[in-house]
Amino acid sequence: MKSDFYIYSGTQWQEQANEDTEVLSANNHKIIVWNDDVNTFDWVIDSLMDVCHHSMEQAEQCALIIHTAGKYAVKEGVFEQLRPQAEALIERGINATID
Repeated sequence: MKSDFYIYSGTQWQEQANEDTEVLSANNHKIIVWNDDVNTFDWVIDSLMDVCHHSMEQAEQCALIIHTAGKYAVKEGVFEQLRPQAEALIERGINATID
């Protein structure tokens, strides 16, 4: 099933088509954080706690899943609410997209 996701280009969010993602709802989006070789576990954990308001345990679990799986949906909601959080993660150097 076709679904769209959004990538931040540095100045604006660009819609991308994805044929492999299932559509859950028109108002149901997710912030996906992608693994990299730059950010430390502590930085990702602190950022998820500050930006996404995760508990320490939740942020630690997300960081471990991101590291082992390569990506993880750290937050779910409507696009307008997720956008500032995704942008804040990106400003901290964390690779995040909205699906």
